[in-house]
Amino acid sequence: MQKKLLAVAAATFASSLTLAFAAHAAKPATGPTVEEAPLRGHMAFLSSDLMEGRGTGQRGGDLTVAYLEAAAMAAGLKPGNGTSYRQAVKIAGVNALPKESSIAIEIGGKPQAFAFGTDWVWAPGDAKAVHQLDAEMVFVGYGINATEEGWSDYKDLDVKGKVVVMMVNDPMPTAAEPERFGGKGLTYYGRWTYKFEEAARQGAAGVLLIHTTASASYGWSVVQNSWMAERFQLAQGELGAPMEGWMTEDVARTIFKAAGQDLDTLRAAAEKKDFKAVPLGIKVKGEMKAAVRNIEQFNVAGIVPGTDPKLKNEVVIYSAHWDHLGMQGNDADNIYNGAVDNASGTAGLLAMAQAAVRAPAKRSQMFLWVAAEEQGLLGSAAYASAPLWPTAKTAANLNLDSLNWIGAAKDIGTKGSERTDLGAMAAATAKAMGLTVSTPTPDLSGGYFRSDHFSFAKAGIPAFSIAGGRDYIKDTEAAAAKQKSYAARYHQVKDEYDPSWDLSGMVQQAQFTLNLGRMVANSPKMPAWKPGDAFGKIRAAVPAK
Repeated sequence: MQKKLLAVAAATFASSLTLAFAAHAAKPATGPTVEEAPLRGHMAFLSSDLMEGRGTGQRGGDLTVAYLEAAAMAAGLKPGNGTSYRQAVKIAGVNALPKESSIAIEIGGKPQAFAFGTDWVWAPGDAKAVHQLDAEMVFVGYGINATEEGWSDYKDLDVKGKVVVMMVNDPMPTAAEPERFGGKGLTYYGRWTYKFEEAARQGAAGVLLIHTTASASYGWSVVQNSWMAERFQLAQGELGAPMEGWMTEDVARTIFKAAGQDLDTLRAAAEKKDFKAVPLGIKVKGEMKAAVRNIEQFNVAGIVPGTDPKLKNEVVIYSAHWDHLGMQGNDADNIYNGAVDNASGTAGLLAMAQAAVRAPAKRSQMFLWVAAEEQGLLGSAAYASAPLWPTAKTAANLNLDSLNWIGAAKDIGTKGSERTDLGAMAAATAKAMGLTVSTPTPDLSGGYFRSDHFSFAKAGIPAFSIAGGRDYIKDTEAAAAKQKSYAARYHQVKDEYDPSWDLSGMVQQAQFTLNLGRMVANSPKMPAWKPGDAFGKIRAAVPAK
């Protein structure tokens, strides 16, 4: 069936692309031009009900991969993984089973009646269905181990077999150190994903984060919705601690008080480098069960080979995630179509690829559609751990996530590019297109660490996501209001394609990304991280191959 779908889709694309290529060839040879028609067509289909919301582990996801594979083939991209366009991503679906579990927090040897969902949530981080815990709880402040900051909340501490309790976010700047941990901005050390990763590296049996709306930047309901349904994690590579979860601030206060401690006092102490972890004399004990299923999803990769005899061995990667939330619930409309997030970026890459094959650059260019971004950047993380192109020969990653559906703008968003030489290159690209770079603002919510480019940055590859501009050309007040209206549709069934949309902003954003990528692909040298950047140190440690 899959081969039949692929053949039909490929034939359909081939005929439509012939017309598009003919139109493109008639344009002046000023570089490859991203066309609106293929972008619109791909986005309309990818976000249609037929694709069932492109859910991870659902039929819609399988249909999407087949569609992208056919589209890459029809566009003229070479397979990115040997003879295949696919890269397998092994994923575990995990669903906590609180009613079948006896796990509890014990104070004075007595299990507390903290309710799953209301008071705390948990699940295995290592994709195992059953765990027996009898673990002491230890407060480890922010749970950070950052040598470049001279900071370790794990100093002189062995947490093997223990459950570590910690705050989210990272230490606040001080008058003496106004730029510590990014100053006003959030660093990766403040993200909950880092907290879980570091606890696992330290060998902890479990990790529980203390939730506050201010520190997490979202309410407890967000945690509930995520942890009371099936969650996905990579089934291979570096796995998490046996137990991962969150607790409300009220539960934390109860626990700390029972331990003879004051939560606010310990929070204040944790703002200092000399803070030392505090054992609480309280246990997490019992059996923790979860339903676990293993599934296989796919990244899709296609290549435009480079033209330079030497530089063609290096690559620029353009990426976008193809997944959304799929089908959920039993309402009349239960399809989370994800038109803007991220059928737009997925379609944008297809339109860019269609243009790029007509005018190759010196370096090779990879178009990469990654799986399971909505589940925690899983597809891009899987790629970074098993790259299809050597990391040392990967010049940059340029990511697209939710394109500008409002209309053309005078500016373009390049936040994160300033960490590398890509910043100057992005500014030059914008100037050549008559655009300005959007005014940078402090990254208070840690946006740099929440999109697929971050998986590449963690591997040492210069990377950032290109955002749409906000200084709209037409009817600025109406455009700004339209932009704000998206908040009510984000991750809802209402994120649906509207054929009346003005896609000039999407085309602009995709064209900028392709132009910047070509600048990188034709540059004599690969871009580098700015001196002192933590990811630059990772890059320097990558062996040349």
